Amino acid sequence: VQLVESGGGLVQAGGSLRLSCTASGDGFRIAHMSWYRQRPGKKRELIAAITKGGSANYADSVKDRFTASRDDAKNTVYLQMNSLQPEDTGVYYCNADSILDSSAVHPYDYWGQGTQVTVSS
Repeated sequence: VQLVESGGGLVQAGGSLRLSCTASGDGFRIAHMSWYRQRPGKKRELIAAITKGGSANYADSVKDRFTASRDDAKNTVYLQMNSLQPEDTGVYYCNADSILDSSAVHPYDYWGQGTQVTVSS
């Protein structure tokens, strides 16, 4: 199973980016999905999660600026990031973890390779 992120890049403060994460391989279908980021010099942190039903939760640091969504037909989740600030700079990862997937027949914990987001001031 592979998770492939895309959509990162360099943007000025106040700008927007939309990240994508597409899952493939072994017949895997996305269920509960999460977005993490690792900012320079800091630990990886959970910033958003979206359930199979499409409900999303966010870290306080990104609430009201970031929106997670999903397209199950494309086996893809998205992270729309608005009003980006320099402190949002980091590597963004998507994660699929079976811990909240009631239909999982075996445990899994898949990560994408990460996509760099750089916000200039």
